Amino acid sequence: MEYRPLGRTGVQVSKLCLGTMMFGAWGNSDHDDSIRIIHAALDAGINFVDTADVYSNGESEEIVGKALKGRRDDVVLATKFWGAMGDDPNRRGVSRRWIITEVENSLRRLGTDWIDLYQMHRPDHETDIHETLSALTDLVQQGKVRYIGSSSFSAGEIVEAQWIACDRHHERFRTEQPPYSLLVRGIELDVLPTAQRHGMGILTYSPLAGGWLSGSWSADSSPTSPARQRLAARFDMTLPENQRKLEAVEKLAEVADQASISMIELAIAFVANHPAVTSAIIGPRTMEQLDSQLPAAGVALDPAILDRIDEVVKPGVNLNPADTSYGEQVLKPSLRRR
Repeated sequence: MEYRPLGRTGVQVSKLCLGTMMFGAWGNSDHDDSIRIIHAALDAGINFVDTADVYSNGESEEIVGKALKGRRDDVVLATKFWGAMGDDPNRRGVSRRWIITEVENSLRRLGTDWIDLYQMHRPDHETDIHETLSALTDLVQQGKVRYIGSSSFSAGEIVEAQWIACDRHHERFRTEQPPYSLLVRGIELDVLPTAQRHGMGILTYSPLAGGWLSGSWSADSSPTSPARQRLAARFDMTLPENQRKLEAVEKLAEVADQASISMIELAIAFVANHPAVTSAIIGPRTMEQLDSQLPAAGVALDPAILDRIDEVVKPGVNLNPADTSYGEQVLKPSLRRR
């Protein structure tokens, strides 16, 4: 396993990061099996684990905490805050009130005294970023958090947060966690270059594009799970945007064959080997899925293969604009004349 610097923190992390969203009620509800998968990833050289409070309403953090008993010091542990953790309107978001409360909940569920990387899961334009960074700075100074990061920030939001941190003498976001895959390349346009200029580590998620690049979807597929029914724009095969994705996947499968690797290995290697990417988050639900994804750590794609990929999906392009965590890419009417 290759290890890389996490931005300018001096911390070394594996080029593959174990994402744990699928451990718990959202995916694998067998705690013992989930723990075996986590241990197998660690034994393979992965030293970077990413979770979030909202994953299975805290259950994922609890599973991770059980798995890391006796191994905590060897793991760079990341979690996130922002999502709703109950019906109370104040049990969510990025306010000082909620951050100070929720970090204690995450520490308890994870069974640890500190979080290596505490990330703001989504931008929140209803809260002053100064408010958020001030609270996170206090957590760093208290030793409960080592570093802080952002997730799904646009280039402009990255710059604003960096400027506020500098101007107000706060801790700054050291990492950014954006979506990135063969089918979702929008961050190449401005997010990656902006993060690089600010010395941020990049840990990307969804390298298999929600199953599109692992053979899970075909023209006859339909979004049956509750999670994917809520994301119909990404999985409804009648939409022309998704028809374009199906066509691209067929062509990318030919590229994988040309390179004598699996489609899964092509997809993960493409992400993990981008010069701006520190670590690619993989999110297996089963041991079989983990076994199919780990070999990508040893795959290097030569320029001819990369050129062929660029012919199928243009650099900086998302084939379906709905395949991001940035929301619908249109201006809200209420902001039109702001």
